[in-house]
Formats: sequence, structure tokens, C-alpha cells
Amino acid sequence: MEAADQKQYFDEHGYVLVRGLFTPEEVAYYRDHYMDLRAKGTYEGDFAGADPTSNDPLKRYPRMIHMHRWDKVSLNWMTEPRINEVLTLLGGREPLAVQTMLYFKPAGARGQALHQDNYYLRVQPGTCLAAWLALDDCDEANGCMQIVPGSHNWPLLCAVKADTTQSFTDVTVPIPEGTPIEPMIMKAGDVLFFNGALVHGSMPNTSTDRFRRALIGHYIEGDAAQVATFYHPVLRMDGKPVEIATSPDGTQCGVWVEKDGTPVIELSAMQGSPGKLDYLRQ
Repeated sequence: MEAADQKQYFDEHGYVLVRGLFTPEEVAYYRDHYMDLRAKGTYEGDFAGADPTSNDPLKRYPRMIHMHRWDKVSLNWMTEPRINEVLTLLGGREPLAVQTMLYFKPAGARGQALHQDNYYLRVQPGTCLAAWLALDDCDEANGCMQIVPGSHNWPLLCAVKADTTQSFTDVTVPIPEGTPIEPMIMKAGDVLFFNGALVHGSMPNTSTDRFRRALIGHYIEGDAAQVATFYHPVLRMDGKPVEIATSPDGTQCGVWVEKDGTPVIELSAMQGSPGKLDYLRQ
């Protein structure tokens, strides 16, 4: 897809999938790097705890958060020129970098219920952006990403309780019955870029022996003035810190109502900012 087509597709659908942005050799390097880190112990951000003897796959392989704060490989990936180039194209200017994450998602692991990233980041004005690098081939069997095309045009939706037998997070956003949910079938090395309001999530990994590892960067639009506390310090794409304000608590959120037989979103009263535990879960 040419750059102009990527931008148009992103604006219309809220996401764009860039195939083969990273080579097989690069992907293998990142896989080995993070598996080695995980095997060596626990780190800042292992809020669920790492327990190699647990029956819960997500306890044996808990996700890593904010690795760029202590791992040079992660910082270099977060600010990688290829990612910067695509994000700058999609957002209209160079973004600011705020978070790295590594999901291992081994066989048998739960997924993550449908959500919108900017519920957590609280970027103002504008929204956040994500770069989601597949480190394994991803399909429905091992719990690939699933997205709701066009939902980036929705406001932030009010969260409700999620089914924690299927999701490792306990909140989700409701969508009208029959709303299309599209699985993102990806090859290792593909990168999914998406808008912070896009509704997305994943189902459990029902395979018997496959990981679904993903390296993720969260960014905010370059002219953003505020982001939630958990995402400070904010970095330029050259790795240098930049000062921006902290988002205040509370925001309006949308609820689905039916008007003339059609579901529409109405903005509700102010919803409190996610507490510390919610931030840690994202």
C-alpha cells in the first residue's frame, strides 16, 4: 500500500496493517531477547507477578510494561525510524512516545476484552496511537487481535464489567449486537497501527503449543498537551524527554441508546479517571 493510500485507509477505518515492516531476522532477535528477559526474573511493571509454577499461563509469562525505561533494545525499537515514519504519516506530525509493552500470550492464556486505549491514556487534545508488532504468526486459534473498523469515530465509551474467564482485564466496552468485529490475521514482522479510540481486543489463545507474542508501542499525537500520570515521562522520537501536563481525572463517556430502532451513542455524565489498578492493567 502506498503512503497516501495508508493514510486514507487509516483515516477511514481507524487502523492500517503494514505487512513485513520488520524482517524475519529482526523478529527472531526480539523474540529471543524478550524470552531471555522473561526467563531471568521479574521487572518493574510485572504487576501480575511472575510465577513459573502457576497454572495460569499469564502468571508464567506475565506481560512486560515500560521496558524502554530500563532496556535499551526496547527504547531503540520504540523510537525506530520505520515506526516513526508511519506514525508521522498517519498523525500528520511526529508523535511523542509514552509506553512499551510485551505480550507473551502462551497457549491457554486469556485474551483482553474489547476496549479503547485512550480510556487509559486520556490524551488531550486528540488521542493516542499504537504500533503493534507481531512476533509470531497470529490467527484466531492463538488469539489474534480483533478490531471494530470505523469505531475510531466513536467517543470513549463508558466501561462495563468484562468476563474474566475470557479476559485478563475486568472492564470492557459494549457494542451493538451485529457490529462487525474483524480478526487481524498477521504474519510475524507485520505491524498494526491504530487510533486510540478504535475498539479492539482479543480472544483466548486456544492453541495447544503456540505463543502469540507482540511488541507494542503507545504514542500520543505530537500536539497533545496532556496524558495520564502513568505514561510520564513523555519522550520525543529521538529519545529525549519533553514536558507536558498530566490529564485531569474524569471525562465524558458514551452509552448506547436506541433511537427510532437504531443504536446511537449519547454522552453520559463525567466518568472518573481509571484508578491505579486500571492503569497497571492496560
